[in-house]
Amino acid sequence: MANDIAIKVENLSKYYKLGVINNGTLFRDIQSWWARKLGKEDPHSKIGSKYDPTAEGFWALKGLNFEIKKGDRVGIIGHNGAGKSTLLKLLSQITSPTEGSIKINGKIASLLEVGTGFHPEMTGRENIYMNGAILGMKHDEIDKKVNDIIEFSEIGEHIDTPVKRYSSGMYVRLAFAVAAHLDSDVLIADEVLAVGDAAFQKKALGKMNELSSGEGRTVLFVSHNMAQVKNLCNKGIVLEKGRVVRQDDDIHKSVNYYLFGEISENSRNLLHWKNDGSTGDVCFRPNKIDLISSEENITASSELTVVLNYTIEDSASNLSFEFYVYTADTEQLVFSFSPYYSIENFNPGKGTHTISCKLPVDFFNDRRYRIELQAGLFCQRWILEPNVTAPNLFFYVNSKKDFNPFIRTPSEACFPIVSWEVQ
Repeated sequence: MANDIAIKVENLSKYYKLGVINNGTLFRDIQSWWARKLGKEDPHSKIGSKYDPTAEGFWALKGLNFEIKKGDRVGIIGHNGAGKSTLLKLLSQITSPTEGSIKINGKIASLLEVGTGFHPEMTGRENIYMNGAILGMKHDEIDKKVNDIIEFSEIGEHIDTPVKRYSSGMYVRLAFAVAAHLDSDVLIADEVLAVGDAAFQKKALGKMNELSSGEGRTVLFVSHNMAQVKNLCNKGIVLEKGRVVRQDDDIHKSVNYYLFGEISENSRNLLHWKNDGSTGDVCFRPNKIDLISSEENITASSELTVVLNYTIEDSASNLSFEFYVYTADTEQLVFSFSPYYSIENFNPGKGTHTISCKLPVDFFNDRRYRIELQAGLFCQRWILEPNVTAPNLFFYVNSKKDFNPFIRTPSEACFPIVSWEVQ
C-alpha cells in the first residue's frame, strides 16, 4: 500500500443472518423463539419491525472498493439502511468482514456510539488512561495530553466521577475529547455530535478540521446533517443499499447527489411528488405534493404555491407538519408554521384532505432550491424525518431580468424586493 494511502478497501462485503435472537436474558430469548416457532409476533421486537422466516440473511455491504488518502476528511453519506454504520464498524475492527480486505496505515480512534470503549465503573480520568493504553500509548505520553482532554471536554469537575453517572452530553464530550487528543492516525465519528449542544458541535467540528488540515490526521464522518458534512469534509462517499454508488473528490457533488439524486445532473426542477405507499403512517400519510407556479419558467417574481394532499387514518392531537425551503447547500431559508398553529380552529379528522401554502414572492435568487415536508407527533416521534424519510420537491429560479449585476450575485440565496417609505 502506498505511503500516502490511509485506508484501502478491496471487495469488502458483510453478511448478516436474519432471525438471530439476543434479548439479553435466556427467558426473553426463549419467549422470542417460541413466538416465532408458532408463527406469532415476537413480543420483544421493536415496534414496526418485521421479519421474513423464510429469509436466511442479507448483505449489509457488498463489493466495496475505495481508497482514502492521509489527511482526507471523508463524509460517508447515505439514507438509513445504506450500510454506513456497518462500514465504520468494519473499519474500526469492531466486527469482521465476510469477504474482502481492509488495509489501514496507522492507528484508529473511533467515536461510533456514546460511551463506546468506556468502562462504566471507572472514572472519566481512568477511562482516558485506559483508552490511551488501548491505542498503545505509554503512561507518561497520556500525562502530557490529559489536561488538554479534560479542558476540551468541559467536565473538569466531574472527571473523577464514575462515567456511569454521566449524562449523554457529558459522555459525548469526554468521548470526543479522548478520541481527538490521543495519538491516532485516523478518526472515525458516527453522528454522535448530534448529542452535544450547538456550541460543542461547532467546537468539535473545528477540532476535526484542525486535526486534518493541521496535523494531517484522516477523518471519516457520518451524519444526516449535510451542513455539518460540507463544513467538515472535503471528499465524499455515497452508499445505497450496501454499495458505493458515488465517490467524489468534491464533497459538494456527493451531497448534491444524496439530496437531489440524478435530478442534479439531468433536470433543474422536480415539481411533483407522489407517494408509492412507503412514506408516512396511519397518523399522517402524504399522498402527493405539487409545486404550482404562475409562470412556466420560474422567476423571482413567480407566485409559487405548494399543494399537499394527505390522509389521516388515526388522528393524533399532537400531529405537526410543515414545509421547509433550503438552498442546494442545505441552508434553511423559509419555515412554514404548521397549519395547526397558523389557521384558526384547524383540526382535520380522519379522511383525505388538501391544503396549500404560498411561498414569498420576490424573495428567491437565481439558483436551485429544495422544499421538504416534515411531520411528526410533537415531542414523541418523527413521521417524516428531515433528510431521511421526508419527501422533497426541487425548483430552479431563473429570473432573466435586468437587475444590477453588481448587487445580484449567484452567491446570494435571497434577493427580496422591499418597499421604502418616506416618514
